Amino acid sequence: MAAPVGPVKFWRPGTEGPGVSISEERQSLAENSATTVVYNPYAALSIEQQRQKLPVFKLRNHILYLIENYQTVVIVGETGCGKSTQIPQVAGRVAEERGAVLGHEVGYCIRFDDCTDPLATRIKFLTDGMLVREMMVDPLLTKYSAIMLDEAHERTLYTDIAIGLLKKIQKKRGDLRLIVASATLDAEKFRDFFNQNDTSDPTRDTCVILTVEGRTFPVDIFYLQSPVPDYIKSTVETVMKIHQTEGDGDILAFLTGQEEVETVVSMLIEQARALGRTGMKRHLRVLPMYAGLPSFEQMKVFERVSRSVRKVIVATNVAETSITISGIVYVIDCGFVKLRAYNPRTAIECLVVVPVSQASANQRAGRAGRSRSGKCYRLYTEDAFDQLPQSTVPEMQRSNLAPVILQLKALGIDNVLRFHFMSPPPAQSMVQALELLYALGGLDKDCRLTEPLGMRIAEFPLNPMFAKMLLESGNFGCSQEILSIAAMMQIQNIFVVPSNQKSQAIRVHRKFAVEEGDHLTMLNVYEAFIKHNKNSQWCQEHFLNYKGLVRAATVREQLKKLLVKFQVPKKSSEGDPDPVLRCIVSGFFANAARFHSTGVYRTIRDDHELHIHPASVLYAEKPPRWVIYNEVIQTSKYYMRDVTAIESAWLLELAPHFYQQGTIVHVTLR
Repeated sequence: MAAPVGPVKFWRPGTEGPGVSISEERQSLAENSATTVVYNPYAALSIEQQRQKLPVFKLRNHILYLIENYQTVVIVGETGCGKSTQIPQVAGRVAEERGAVLGHEVGYCIRFDDCTDPLATRIKFLTDGMLVREMMVDPLLTKYSAIMLDEAHERTLYTDIAIGLLKKIQKKRGDLRLIVASATLDAEKFRDFFNQNDTSDPTRDTCVILTVEGRTFPVDIFYLQSPVPDYIKSTVETVMKIHQTEGDGDILAFLTGQEEVETVVSMLIEQARALGRTGMKRHLRVLPMYAGLPSFEQMKVFERVSRSVRKVIVATNVAETSITISGIVYVIDCGFVKLRAYNPRTAIECLVVVPVSQASANQRAGRAGRSRSGKCYRLYTEDAFDQLPQSTVPEMQRSNLAPVILQLKALGIDNVLRFHFMSPPPAQSMVQALELLYALGGLDKDCRLTEPLGMRIAEFPLNPMFAKMLLESGNFGCSQEILSIAAMMQIQNIFVVPSNQKSQAIRVHRKFAVEEGDHLTMLNVYEAFIKHNKNSQWCQEHFLNYKGLVRAATVREQLKKLLVKFQVPKKSSEGDPDPVLRCIVSGFFANAARFHSTGVYRTIRDDHELHIHPASVLYAEKPPRWVIYNEVIQTSKYYMRDVTAIESAWLLELAPHFYQQGTIVHVTLR
């Protein structure tokens, strides 16, 4: 389609705008949330005053009544209405309100970190994944009288598993109360799923919906008349136009990933400097926001600025669902998002950039209406919006299901095809997952969990491939090295590359690189970190993520406890890379590719084209003949991340059931 060549122009409907392009609608919009960054704009007030400012505070008695009379209560409320903090106080107040020490009366449990007291804790905050893992020990969750599923609308993999399991538990535990909190208007779907009333008599309903009024302001939404060829460039142009022509108020721009965010931040800083040289009195403060950003950098988006400064926050969808930033009046929506997607035909799970859903677009727009009336500039047409899916496809329908099936099998649910999923996954994805688990040795030929290997794999809070690699590490004589590698692979963005010191950072990072690839490079980084006594100054000098490395050390200790439990021998390869590489192959043999004569990599079983990611130490080196990888990310191409060179003979030796010898020989000859 044709696209304008000049700067993006916006038009308010109802006026003539020849050659200019935009339609507008006005509506009040809800939004989504989850809390990854903790920021309290009312911190100066007393706890009681803070509580009374929350809309849900007024409904306390009504919520109590509904919980007493219904097994399940679905509560719909916008971000900031208080549902996450106030509703758990039906049983008691959270730590700050009670003056309690965190980890005693009020505690939390996340992957690799349990801050609770089995005897003292009355209110426990935990991830959906940890709730499912608790069911392996206590299938009926007997120690809980009430469970609240917060941010249920996000429909993560483990939220959907928990939803299905809780429905089963409720049939055996009529006393268990379930509260489902959602920021979007999909409450009917939850009600229909949990309601156990098979009659037409509404008085016998077991599930009810309560809507909490929000406190958002109207948002004017503008659309382009023609698509733009480059939404990154258009984002920059729109920010600068708003800054030069609109009144007070901060700007929030949505992009798909860290690389795009950093590109736009750099472009805006340059343009802001140029504008400053023209004598413009109002300055721009440009800030990035994405999940891998260090927390002290994330907190900068909440800092107050003087009246002569306008903040511009360039963010991924973490700002759509995870944080609320006051002062935002203008939102720019690129119309795309990066999601994890699984193709059962190729057995490749990767990160892909796709159009946002209408629900996500509305959540983004709603960010402009938190403190006063705002404006949202959508860098796509109104027709394009109308064609967007209404909601994001649940993770259950676009993910590798091997971890799901493993968990369900460990919980005694043998016939996973008949499990009551809220959104049933594709049958082909189920079959592919069963095949992988069988190849890993986690399931037998009758698709039953094997003993002890299958049960042990299920106990690890990791991808089954990592679990198999760890459990095999003693046999290869390298459990010490594999522990470090597995821990490092759970951390995002170990390498820090500041935009103003890019070449220097890359040069320093190359000191850790080895020709075998990324896994051993990560091992070198971790061992150097330990050798230098986990020193933060050393990390800064070597452009490494200090908090990430500290987290890796914590994760390693937790994984080490599991290896001790399963009596995996504590051994080191003493610098020999081969045992380590062979052990990695024992877990990741399904993620193998070979270099083709056409200059690209191809997967062995289905001949799918892949490329080494530019961030890999193997990029721009002589391509190894055979590699294994951790994951695939799709942008302009399918890129392998965390790549290591291997020998083809190892695939035949360690996974003969997965790769027939004829297949390996055939592709080798080609």
